Amino acid sequence: MKYPNGIKKDTIFHNINYKNRGMNLENDLNITNEYYREIDKAYIYKKPTPIKIVNVDYISRKAATINEAYFMEPSTTDYNGIYKGKYIDFEAKETKNKTSFPLDNIHPHQIKHIRNIYNHNGIVFLIVRFTSLDKTYILLGKDFLSYIDNNSKKSIPISYFVSKGYEIKFKLQPRVDYLEIIDEIYGGII
Repeated sequence: MKYPNGIKKDTIFHNINYKNRGMNLENDLNITNEYYREIDKAYIYKKPTPIKIVNVDYISRKAATINEAYFMEPSTTDYNGIYKGKYIDFEAKETKNKTSFPLDNIHPHQIKHIRNIYNHNGIVFLIVRFTSLDKTYILLGKDFLSYIDNNSKKSIPISYFVSKGYEIKFKLQPRVDYLEIIDEIYGGII
């Protein structure tokens, strides 16, 4: 490489370590969804958890402190929105487990919600990151429901994600390009 003052330097290539690249899955998805909105590709948002604030201390106009609050109703899934005219809804979870995804991470009301979206032809799925393996998968709602309907196990083995799911490769932009996988799965139908 030649620099302006004529000094010649050898280019040094380093191995890039992608381990622990994002703060967490939710952060990566929020950045991905923001990117999708910026390029007008999709409008998908993180759903706020509905809470009822009961007690607030107003120290000053800019420094209010919530002292007491409670959940008004059970939350459904983490994200929803629209892509190419189709409703998209998904839950995002992380696990440190190397061999399986514990089903106690998904609540019964969330399973019911996933089933309802699937039954109404919405695009519904889980995005699960196995942090210890540095792998992230999409598992379609139909495959998730099929597993829980036909198994009594308390977890989904990683082998099920490998065989039925779709691995999402980490990128710089967008970080977790799950819509690339959705396009692949639905083959341009949407």
